[in-house]
Amino acid sequence: MPKITLYHTEGCHLCEQAHALFVQAGLAAELDLVDIVDDETLMAEYQTTIPVAEFSTGTKLFWPFDLEDILKNK
Repeated sequence: MPKITLYHTEGCHLCEQAHALFVQAGLAAELDLVDIVDDETLMAEYQTTIPVAEFSTGTKLFWPFDLEDILKNK
């Protein structure tokens, strides 16, 4: 079961960078990728802040974040 939700959208180069950080951290299998374009509420909440990573603890990381930030919250 995914422990981390990564809010993103297609064509977002920052989102691609964020995803690469999770792969680098070895957490790709724990990711649930959620494209915000499919949900009006998510669009309203995150359209100017993606990528956003939300951990199962409720902690959210707003871009910019780095590998160290991810590892502290995993």
